[in-house]
Amino acid sequence: VQLQASGGGLAQAGGSLRLSCVASGRIFIIYDMGWYRQAPGKQRGLVARISRGGLTNYADSVEGRFTISRNNANNTVYLQMNSLKPEDTAVYYCLSNVNSGTGSRDYWGRGTLVTVSS
Repeated sequence: VQLQASGGGLAQAGGSLRLSCVASGRIFIIYDMGWYRQAPGKQRGLVARISRGGLTNYADSVEGRFTISRNNANNTVYLQMNSLKPEDTAVYYCLSNVNSGTGSRDYWGRGTLVTVSS
């Protein structure tokens, strides 16, 4: 299973970016999908997570500014990021909990850099 993220880049404070992540390979079903981020000198932490049925969970720091969504038909998860702040600068990683027919496990994408300038 491979996860390919895209959509990172440079944005000004107050601006928007949209991240996408597609899962491919031997996939029977994908359960949770999500986004995590890691800023320089900090640990990786949850940004947002979404269940297969659409239940969502957000970090307090992004609640009301970011929206996670998914398309189960094409194994894709999205993160719409609005009202960006410099403290949102980080490498963003997508995650998918995938069952390939022999049990489920988490898979991570390589990460995409988001830089927000003040």
